[in-house]
Amino acid sequence: MDSITLKALVDKTNNRVIYAESNEDFVDILFSFFTIPMGKIIRLTRNRSPAVGCMNNLYESVQNLEVRRFRTETCRSMLLNPRSAAAAECENLKLKLDGYDRLWYFGCSVSCTSSNHKLLSHYPEAICACGRRMDSSIGLATKNDLDAAGGGLFVKRLARLIISDKLQIVPSSTAASFSILSKLGIMDGSLIEERSFNIRLDEALKLLKCSLVSKTPLTEVLLQNNPAPKPSEEDFEQESPKRPKLEATSNRDGKIVVKLMISKSKQVVCYAEAGEDFVDLLFSFLCIPLGFIVKQMQDSNSKVCINHLYDSVQSLDAEQYLKSQEKKAMLLSPKLAPGFSYENELLGVEEDTHPTYYYSTKKGGDAKLVSDKTLLSSDSSRSVLGVTVMDPKSRYSNNKDKKSGQGFLGGPALFTVTDDLIIAAISSISGLSVLSKLKVPFGDIEERTVHVGKNEALRLLVASLVSKSALTDTFLLQQPKQEFEEL
Repeated sequence: MDSITLKALVDKTNNRVIYAESNEDFVDILFSFFTIPMGKIIRLTRNRSPAVGCMNNLYESVQNLEVRRFRTETCRSMLLNPRSAAAAECENLKLKLDGYDRLWYFGCSVSCTSSNHKLLSHYPEAICACGRRMDSSIGLATKNDLDAAGGGLFVKRLARLIISDKLQIVPSSTAASFSILSKLGIMDGSLIEERSFNIRLDEALKLLKCSLVSKTPLTEVLLQNNPAPKPSEEDFEQESPKRPKLEATSNRDGKIVVKLMISKSKQVVCYAEAGEDFVDLLFSFLCIPLGFIVKQMQDSNSKVCINHLYDSVQSLDAEQYLKSQEKKAMLLSPKLAPGFSYENELLGVEEDTHPTYYYSTKKGGDAKLVSDKTLLSSDSSRSVLGVTVMDPKSRYSNNKDKKSGQGFLGGPALFTVTDDLIIAAISSISGLSVLSKLKVPFGDIEERTVHVGKNEALRLLVASLVSKSALTDTFLLQQPKQEFEEL
C-alpha cells in the first residue's frame, strides 16, 4: 500500500504535534482537499464521526429520496458521487483520496457514436438521443504527460515546507521553527522529540475530516492513541458582518420563494416548505468543491483549520513554491466538474468545460477515443469524428450546449426541509412530527415567506458546512453561529 513518510516534532509533555516537515508529496495531499466536492468528502468520511455541519443530512436525503423524484437516475448518481474538475490531475497524487473512482466513458453503440448522434456519456445510466441506454464502455487513449520538470502536482520539487498542527503551512526555516515553538511556550529542547509517521490513505482521509472539525488535526491523526484536547465552541466561533432579518418584503426578482415555519418563542426555523428549485440549490451543495466554500468564509474570524490551510495557499509565493499560478487558482477558486452546473443556479460557481473528444473507427478494426489528436495514426482508412459529451441531467439528450441545462430534480414538486437540512417529499404528518420533536406548540408557529437570491444562497452554503441549524442561521440570526460536536 502506498504511503508517505512524514517527520514531525512532538511535545512529549503535552503529547501533541508541534509541527511536521515535508516535501511536495504530503503538502499536495493537503492542498488537494480544496478540489474535492462536498458530496465526495461526505462519501469518503461519513463513517467517521462527527458529522460535518448539515452536509451529512443532505447526502442522506439524496440517498433516501425516491429515484423517481430525480430528473434522471444519473442525477442521483451525480449527487452521491460527484466528480472533481481536477480529477485527472489528482490521479498523479502519491495517495489517491478518491480511491479507484476513475473517469469512465460510455456510448450506446459503435454505429450510433460514430455516425448518428455522436454522443458520449460518463454515466452508464444515461439515455442516448436514439432512446437506448449508453452502457457500452469506451476506453480513452492517453499518453504519459508527467511534467518534465518533475515534482508534485501543486508544489514544486525539492520544496521543504513546515505544517503546523493547525495546518498553517510556511517555508521551512529556523526562524519559522522558533516562531512556532515560541507561540506554544516551548523553550526547552529536551521536551521535544522527532518522530516518523507513515501516512496512508486512511490517515489522509482522517486528516481531511479533521481539517473541518478539529483545531489540532495533526495531533488527532498522528497521535490517535492520545487524542488532543477537545475543541471548544469558542475556538470555532465564526463572526461576520451583522445583517438584517429577511422578511417577506425581500427583493423578489429572480429569487426562489420559500415558506418558513418559525417558532415565535424560540426564534428558530422548525422547517421549510419549498419547491424543487430550492431543493436543487441545497443538493447542488454536494457538488461544490471545498475550496469554493472556504473562499466564502474568508471575511470571518473562523479558527477552523481548513481556513488556515486556505490562507497558506494564498500566502505561498507561487513562483518559488508552487508549480504555477494556474495551479494556485485551481485551489483557491476551484471549478465545478463539467455537467454539474444548471440553468439559473444562484451560487455563481464557474463550471469547467469538457476537452474536445474524437472518436476514430476503422472498418473491421478497432475503435479509439482520444482527446489528443496526436495519438491518432495517419491511417487514411480510419474515420475521425468529433463527439459531444451529453448533459448527464437530460433524459433524452439532443442538447449539445456547452452549459448544463436543467437541475437534478423533476417537477413541479414540493418538499419539507428541516433546520438541519433533512429533506423529504412534503407531508403534513412529517411537518407535525418535526414540531412534536422540537416541543413547539402549534399556536407558536408563524409562517413567513422569504426569497432566496445569490447572497442568501451563499450564506446557506457556508451555514450548511459549519452549523447544525442552517435555515435559522441563514434567515433569522444576525450573526451566524458555528457548532461542532465533540470528537
